[in-house]
Amino acid sequence: MKVIVIGGGASGMICAIMQQRLNNQVVLIEKNEKLGKKIYITGKGRCNLTNDCDTEEFMQNVVNNPKFLMSSINAFSPADTMNFFEEIGLKIKVERGNRVFPLSDKSSDVIKVLQNELSRLGVEIKFNETVTDLIVNNGVVNGVITDKTKYFADKVIVATGGLSYPSTGSTGDGFKFAKSVGHTVTSLYPSLCGINLKGDDYKLLQGLTLKNVKLTAKLNGKDVYSEQGEMLFTHYGISGPLVLTCSAILARKSTEKITLSIDFKPALSEKQLDDRVLRDFALNKNKEFKNSLDGLLPKAVIPLVIKRTQIPEYKKVSIITAKEREMLVKTLKNYSFELSSLRGYNEAVITSGGVSVKEINPKTMESKIIKGLYFVGEVLDVDAFTGGFNLQIAFSTGYSAGIQE
Repeated sequence: MKVIVIGGGASGMICAIMQQRLNNQVVLIEKNEKLGKKIYITGKGRCNLTNDCDTEEFMQNVVNNPKFLMSSINAFSPADTMNFFEEIGLKIKVERGNRVFPLSDKSSDVIKVLQNELSRLGVEIKFNETVTDLIVNNGVVNGVITDKTKYFADKVIVATGGLSYPSTGSTGDGFKFAKSVGHTVTSLYPSLCGINLKGDDYKLLQGLTLKNVKLTAKLNGKDVYSEQGEMLFTHYGISGPLVLTCSAILARKSTEKITLSIDFKPALSEKQLDDRVLRDFALNKNKEFKNSLDGLLPKAVIPLVIKRTQIPEYKKVSIITAKEREMLVKTLKNYSFELSSLRGYNEAVITSGGVSVKEINPKTMESKIIKGLYFVGEVLDVDAFTGGFNLQIAFSTGYSAGIQE
């Protein structure tokens, strides 16, 4: 059987490997000059392969369409992914948060072992060649047209990725192919990305990392996200682990109705924080307000907090009133920012949205519209938080299509 895989990323490579192991004749078409360009930059160049967790926990980290993924994650679980990579020669390790990395901390080693396995099995790879169209007759796929020639096949597997990091080749080709044969492509959004903020306050904090703070996002006054962890201020607004996760929740929501706030002391209740402030003030009773907050906050934040409290900065702490102290506590527990927008696809780790999963068989990844046509990886309308979950989705969906006889 002849099989064409379009795209040499995570889902495409594993799919090609599995199809070739079935003794099919596989041609992998990659528009770049090399495979795995996006894998190369994931995990800051270390490649967070998967997350060493059970299926239940995995599903809790899937943001959109987790039910669709149940079959493929059960067929090729994080444990299976780890075994697969070890079997083809990659030494791995598990770090904080169950994140799995190559022992060498080099994403290039992940690409190397996949490439070696493709080569060992005899998969034919066409580099620097772009698929421009699918060949479909009477509801059956027969092959593809590229910028160089035509290829005929019994199966075509679309593994073209989304729109994020277009420099790696993810330019939305798969969405175009899907639409051309009658598939629905949902609205598309950048996800797992930084957040642009309004105003100027954040500019004074550029480069500052905050640890053990709580970031909350409210939509029409209701919490849609509230987590504790690490974040940082940038030239455009905010980024870091908390913010990337938050962006996945906000990606499909109307940003005008969203407010963001930081709790600088999430471990303390308002009462406990007030007691802490009182103790600090007692130790610093002869100091001016602006010089009394060093024990509570990073230096860069202090002027902004003072501005929000409207307490005169030169006021002696010994004469600060209970009402003013209450204002300080409320500011520390709920320091709000106005969101402008999410960052674009150039910086987004993944694309939220894609080929509608209602039109795809969840066990096989085959189109319900066109026989012999499959969609795998980020081209599908499934996405998850950071931590190895999105690469696992690529591997699991690629595997599910790859084992179809």
